[in-house]
Amino acid sequence: MNSERLPTTIPEYLEQLRRSLAGADPALVQDALYDAEEYLRSELAENPGRSEAEVIAAVASSYGAPDEVADIYRDTEVKVQTALRAPPPRPRQSALGRFFGVFADPRAYASLFYMVLSLATGIFYFTWVVTGFSLSVGLSITIVGIPLLILFFGSVRVLSLVEGRIVEVMLGERMPRRPLYTMRGRSLWQRIGDMFTDPRTWTTLLYFVLMLPLGTFYFTVVVTLLALSLACIAAPVLVWTGIADAHVHISGWQLLSVSGDEVATSLPDWSLPLALIGGIVLLFATMHIARGIGRLHGLFAKHLLVKTAQHA
Repeated sequence: MNSERLPTTIPEYLEQLRRSLAGADPALVQDALYDAEEYLRSELAENPGRSEAEVIAAVASSYGAPDEVADIYRDTEVKVQTALRAPPPRPRQSALGRFFGVFADPRAYASLFYMVLSLATGIFYFTWVVTGFSLSVGLSITIVGIPLLILFFGSVRVLSLVEGRIVEVMLGERMPRRPLYTMRGRSLWQRIGDMFTDPRTWTTLLYFVLMLPLGTFYFTVVVTLLALSLACIAAPVLVWTGIADAHVHISGWQLLSVSGDEVATSLPDWSLPLALIGGIVLLFATMHIARGIGRLHGLFAKHLLVKTAQHA
């Protein structure tokens, strides 16, 4: 049990809670701080005749002291993550089993879909940030410029929360489920200033800008690899079933060509089995690549979108 005295103000309570959660996932810390402040503020509003110290002392018996709340959040996080986590694929001992077993991993399919989706989200994020920032900064010399800039930064925080949910659901990386915690005891102008000076605001903008080249790269990789592997598989199958002709010169060399009712491939007959095997291996390798990129991108998103203790 933590030996710290019971805090007498909400900021003190939140700071003790933050210290009690030291070492926990930054996304969990953000959620816990937001929930705690929401609860404490609502209790304070319902008891206007009582001081912060009295309300916190009363709340400690029900909601809990900071160290108790931290323990509850840690335990709940383990239970929730266990319940939400997809059943792991059956472990395989051999290298071949692990390689071909990727098709039984739901995370590989989710990562593959995220790579396809990232082109659309990347275009949207990039357009929103570049247009919104340039427009609001350009109009900042007018009376509407400053409110527009504030609204723009607020929208970026909302989009950060949305992207975090997408990343957590598809890539499995724990992301915040609550808005970014802010000290509500500060004045409106102080909180607006905090939003502009918070490093996480600018790293979020950087993330959204980088999502365009990243989304383009992800989409290109997955579409190219899938198209190549499926073409390598389809070409020999179509030849062996009599649908396509082999070793046909179509504008030089093509793996698979469909022109009207004609289906043909430039591959000679002897290479068709090799193409089939290569296509199958490449298809499984594509799933491994997608899963690996998904893990790396999840860590990248966590680093840029989630406020860590160092930036608190």
